Amino acid sequence: MADVVVVGAGVIGLTSAIRLREAGARVALVAADPPAETVSAVAAAVWYPTRTDPDPRVLAWAGQTYDELARQAATGVPGVVMRPTRMLVEPSDDPWWSPVVPDFEDHGREWRFTVPTVEMVPYLEWLVARLAGGGVPLTRRRLRGLDEAAELAPVVVNATGLAAGELCADAAVLPARGRIVLVANPGIETSVRREHHPAGMVYVHPRSRDVVLGGTFEPGEWDTGPDPAAAARIVARCTELVPELAGAPVLGELAGLRPVRRGGPRVGPDPDPLPGGARLIHNYGHGGAGVTLSWGCAATVLVDFGP
Repeated sequence: MADVVVVGAGVIGLTSAIRLREAGARVALVAADPPAETVSAVAAAVWYPTRTDPDPRVLAWAGQTYDELARQAATGVPGVVMRPTRMLVEPSDDPWWSPVVPDFEDHGREWRFTVPTVEMVPYLEWLVARLAGGGVPLTRRRLRGLDEAAELAPVVVNATGLAAGELCADAAVLPARGRIVLVANPGIETSVRREHHPAGMVYVHPRSRDVVLGGTFEPGEWDTGPDPAAAARIVARCTELVPELAGAPVLGELAGLRPVRRGGPRVGPDPDPLPGGARLIHNYGHGGAGVTLSWGCAATVLVDFGP
């Protein structure tokens, strides 16, 4: 029997499993879907605490993750790079998250900073390979309840994202649909963001072979089918923000369901054990900030797991 079973194979589950295995625990990893079919695979994955409250725990998780991703970028981890960013804003106080971004600069109507960006397909593959190298394969299994996971180990880490709403009877969990458009990169190297556009959030995030254009944040919407009109609006807003995008060939459009939780992420032990006495540690509800908080939350899970 394993010492701990992690349920869920998005970035939250994978990073939790890695930290536990690195600490010497015998880890089992169980998930209904492989990493490539989770919402993590669709994420624009730029470090930014999207729609999170200025909570000290969230700031700590974000800072720890920034540091870890910066270290990974410096060591050549696939898909991870440090990217300069321009963010257009109305003049205001510095954002609550700025203390953990070393080069943050406030220029009045524009914030400038450098943050980690992650191309999720190669990064998820790297995380899975890292676990496999540590003797932690992924088992595909759709659990009907977390009590089934308790049959596999005396400690269960619940990293099930949106599914946690049903598995934990947590009415605070809901989807927030996000749509993005991918276009060919015409030579852009700097991310540009405008958070409070009259028509919605706007961001332009270049990657090695394409540019991610976004986006939407639509609470309660479950349909991830294509919407050509929504895609056209995203392209128009982003081209207005970055004129160099004009005429860039569209490579595709994607939609994913962010696992939002009203009240913020639930990270920590459950006071009630599972049937049979297994301990339950939650790590879900990160919304659109899963990558941004991932390694910090994994460190908290490790502390809660104990020696």
